[in-house]
Amino acid sequence: MDTPKQYCESINLPDALSIRHVSELYSKITDEFHNRDTIIISIPEGAEADLSFVQLIESSRLQAKAKGKTFKLSSPASGSVLKVLERAGFIESFDQEDAKFWLHKEVKL
Repeated sequence: MDTPKQYCESINLPDALSIRHVSELYSKITDEFHNRDTIIISIPEGAEADLSFVQLIESSRLQAKAKGKTFKLSSPASGSVLKVLERAGFIESFDQEDAKFWLHKEVKL
């Protein structure tokens, strides 16, 4: 049995979530993909994000889905991450899965 894959821990990200740090963030997430079946991203409350961070997270979601892994945020997007999502037009085009991932909103019928 592969013990590390049994457990899930949050990946605690730094406060700077921008293009200058995207390579480091990518490496951190990629390492977790190799070691875990469930990857939880913890974004600091006061983090400063840009569009490159949102793109990295979106591509990671696609990779997780393709590999049958669970990928999620520990808490709903807020602060600058939410502002980037709004400014870039993501929120307007969210489907149910996107809203659940980014905003932790369940669709009620």
